[in-house]
Amino acid sequence: MTLRQLGRSPLRVPPLCIGGNVFGWTVDEAASFALLDAMVAAGLTFIDTADVYSRWKPGNQGGESETIIGNWLKSRGGREHLVIATKVGSDMGLGRKCLSKLYIREAAEAALRRLGTDYIDLYQSHWDDPDTPLEETLEAYDGLIRAGKVRVVGASNYEAARLREALDVSARTGLPRYESLQPEYNLYQRAAFEAELEPLCRAEGLGVIGYFSLASGFLTGKYRSEADFGKSARGEGMAKYLNERGRRILAALDDAAAEEGATPAQIALAWLMARPGVTAPIASATSLDQVHDLAAATRLTLAPGAIARLDAASA
Repeated sequence: MTLRQLGRSPLRVPPLCIGGNVFGWTVDEAASFALLDAMVAAGLTFIDTADVYSRWKPGNQGGESETIIGNWLKSRGGREHLVIATKVGSDMGLGRKCLSKLYIREAAEAALRRLGTDYIDLYQSHWDDPDTPLEETLEAYDGLIRAGKVRVVGASNYEAARLREALDVSARTGLPRYESLQPEYNLYQRAAFEAELEPLCRAEGLGVIGYFSLASGFLTGKYRSEADFGKSARGEGMAKYLNERGRRILAALDDAAAEEGATPAQIALAWLMARPGVTAPIASATSLDQVHDLAAATRLTLAPGAIARLDAASA
């Protein structure tokens, strides 16, 4: 599988990143192990998680996904062949998002323990923390990088102005810079990223690893009417997509899938992977069939005409 450079960092990653949000939420540990085995066997060695996954599930405290990945690593080995990304800064009980120096240091140690590893390849600010100076946050990351506990840092869910400010702080002070951005981005949700963030990332050479690449499953074509909402735990959230524009996107995906002998999910991911500036969209899987679907998407190259039709349908 051809690897792509993440921003200007030394990290080289597959063109598709595996979302770890489902581990410990909709997938138990045994099933997670089987999925991770299949993903790695298919060359999908870039795994994204967060300390907050999946605190929202009743009975969970957060850290469940990292713990499962750590247990799998202990069982399987091969850490050096993986790129593991995790995130810090979501509300883990403080009642607010936090990127203070002390908090990041403590959160990083906890994440390393759960993951059972000596280092995190990509450590990301999950959300902006307007109450903490950007310089303080970057100083915390600088200490972790110098200690060999983090290789590269990235941002997630930052608005363009704040990301620009963070990059300026790094340039001025010599502190580590965010080498990647993790925004919400897919065929349905385009405007927020493409308006200001996309040109900034391309100009500054930042990698982009967008989440909700399949719009929580809508772009797989699984949800065609309200009657389909009961198909998964995310089904009720499909109502916001099931409108005239959403149906137009699904029709374009269906047409492209028929032409390519592929699935709508593969087409939606291939569109993202072909997008200039996108390094590796993030997608999760809850079954082995879905893993095979994701892997097949990395082998699919869309014709310019198909991309143009998808662009038009989703404009």
